[in-house]
Amino acid sequence: MKLQFIDIAIIVVYLLTTVVIGLWYRKKARENKESYLMGGKSLPWYKLGLSDASDMFDISGTMWMVSLCFVYGMKSIWIPWLWPVFNQVFLMMFLSKWLRRSNANTGAEWLATRFGSVGKGVGLSHKVVIAFALLSCLGFLAYGFVGLGKFVEIFLPWDMVRPYVPFEVAPQYVAHFYGIVFTLFAMFYSILGGMHSIVLGDMIKYAIMTVACFSIAIIAVINLRGNELNVPQEWYSPFFGAHLDMDWSKIIADVNEKIKSDGYSLFGIFFMMMTFKGIFAALAGPAPNYDMQKILSTRSPREASKMSGFVSIILLPIRYSLVIGLTVLGLLHYHQMNLKGVDGVIDFERILPATINNFLPTGLIGLVLTGLLGAFMGTFSGTLNAAQAYIVNDIYLKYINPNASTKKVISMNYLVGVLVVAVGVFLGFFAKDVNSILQWIVSALYGGYIAANVLKWYWWRFNANGFFWGMLTGIVSALVFTRFFEGIEFLYFFPVLFLLSLTGSIVGTLAAPPTDIEVLKKFYRTVRPWGFWKPIHDLVVADDPSFVGNKNFGRDMFNVVLGVTAQLCLTILPMYLVLMMKLPLLVTILILTVIVLILKRTWWDKLED
Repeated sequence: MKLQFIDIAIIVVYLLTTVVIGLWYRKKARENKESYLMGGKSLPWYKLGLSDASDMFDISGTMWMVSLCFVYGMKSIWIPWLWPVFNQVFLMMFLSKWLRRSNANTGAEWLATRFGSVGKGVGLSHKVVIAFALLSCLGFLAYGFVGLGKFVEIFLPWDMVRPYVPFEVAPQYVAHFYGIVFTLFAMFYSILGGMHSIVLGDMIKYAIMTVACFSIAIIAVINLRGNELNVPQEWYSPFFGAHLDMDWSKIIADVNEKIKSDGYSLFGIFFMMMTFKGIFAALAGPAPNYDMQKILSTRSPREASKMSGFVSIILLPIRYSLVIGLTVLGLLHYHQMNLKGVDGVIDFERILPATINNFLPTGLIGLVLTGLLGAFMGTFSGTLNAAQAYIVNDIYLKYINPNASTKKVISMNYLVGVLVVAVGVFLGFFAKDVNSILQWIVSALYGGYIAANVLKWYWWRFNANGFFWGMLTGIVSALVFTRFFEGIEFLYFFPVLFLLSLTGSIVGTLAAPPTDIEVLKKFYRTVRPWGFWKPIHDLVVADDPSFVGNKNFGRDMFNVVLGVTAQLCLTILPMYLVLMMKLPLLVTILILTVIVLILKRTWWDKLED
C-alpha cells in the first residue's frame, strides 16, 4: 500500500507543528542557561515523566521489540532487561531523589558534589564522564538515525521521491537521505526551543501514539478472531528453563537461525547474565543521557521519584499494545510480506514497517507513522539536549569562557547542537544495523560504566581518582572487546569488563588520599544515601547529634522487588489482552492490584525531599 493523501497530510501537519513549537518557545528558552537546558526546573513531574517515557518510545527500539516478540513470544518480555528496563524501578524507589538532591545540571557537574572541585583526580573524573556521556549520546543518535532510515524507506520508495530531488542518491544511501531530512526537523525545534519545546513536542507525540497503539491492538484482536497463530506452543509462555526449547523448523525455519545468531538458545544462562548485569547497572544510577537530564530538571527530589515511577506506568502498556498488535498481524500475514533483504536473509527489523504498510487502513497509517516519526524526533531531541548540556555546561563554561553572557551561551548551544547532529549522522553512515549499535551501547560501553558508578553511591572511601581509572579501564576494555570480538554476544563478556573496571576503580582509589572530609560530610547530609558510610555518618552525628542516617535499605529493596514485578505485569498485560488469554490476564491484574496497594503504603506515602 502506498501512502495516501490523508496519511501524508497528517505527517506534514505534525512536522510543521514541531517547527511552530520551536519558534514559540525560542524566546522562553533564551532567558538563561537553566531555562534552555532544564526548563528552568519548573516543569511538573508528570509532564517530565511523560516526556521521558516518550523519549524511550523510539522507532529503532520498537522495531527491535516487535522482532523479539515475533520470534520469542511472551519470553520477549525479559530481553529488554539488557538495558535494563527495570532501572526505572531503582530510580523510582531511591536513586532519583538522591540524584536530584544535588541540584546539579549535568552528571559531570554532579561529580563536584561527591568528590569536590579541586585536585588532579577531580579534573580527570570530570573529563572521563564527559567523554562517556558524549560517546553514549552519539551512539544513541546514530542508533536512531539508522532505525529511522530503514523505517521510512519502506513507506516512501525512492522511485516516488526521485523526481522531486534535484540530485542523485545511490541506492545504498537512500535510507540515510531520509534520515537526514527528518533529523533536520528534530534538530530545528530542539535547538531553538530547548527543554520547553522538547517536553511539549513529546506530549503531543505521546497523545498520537496512544491513539495509534490502541487502534492497532483493536485491529489485531479483530483479525485474530476465529484464527490461530502458527507458532510453537512455548511461544505463549513467559516462563523458561535452561534451554529455550522453541522449535520453528516446521513453521519458519529462518527463525531458528535468528535465535542461534542472537545467542539466546541457552536462555537460562542468558537470563542469569542479563540479571547480574542489570542489577549492577540499575544500582549505578542513570547514565548521563536524556533520562538523567529529566530527573535533574524536576522541581524537587520527591517529584523526581514520582517522575521515574510514572515512566513505566504510561510507557509499557501503550508500547506493548503496539508491539503485540503488530506481532499478531505479522504472524497472521507473514507469507504476504517480503521480509528478506538484498542478501536473501530475513531482516526481522522489517516486520514493524512491513506490517504497518500492508495491513493498516488509510489514515491510521498516517497516524502511526506520525507517532513513530515523532518518537524518533523525541528521542533524538532529548539525546541532543543532553549532549549540548555536557559540551556547553561542562566544557565551554568550565574551561573556555566561564563568564559568558546568556546570549553567548545560547549561541553556543545552537552551534554545538548543529555539530553534534552532524557527527551523529556521520557515525550513522558506518553503522551496520540497529541491533549492532544497541548491543555495543548496552552491553559493551555500559559494561565499562557500571563498576565506578556503583561505588560512587555506596562506598565513602571511593574517590575521584578511582572513578577516573574505573571509567577509563571500563571504556577502553569495552572498545577493545568491540574491536576484536565482533559477532560475539557482548553480554557474556560483561563479568570480565566489570572485573577489569572494578579493579581499576579500587586500585585507583587506594592509590590516592580519600576525598576531603568536609565534601563527604556535606554529600552525606544532603543526599542521605545508604551503604558503607559509617565513618562519615559518625562524623556528621558528632557535628549534629539530631541527624538520622538512611535506614531504608530493606524497605527500598522490598519496594524494588515489588516494582519490578509490577513492571513485568504492565508489560505482559496488553499481550494477554490482545491474545485473549483470560486466566493469565486475570491473574496479572490481581497481582498488579495487590502490588499497587502495598506500594501506596511503602513508597508513595513515604516519599520525601
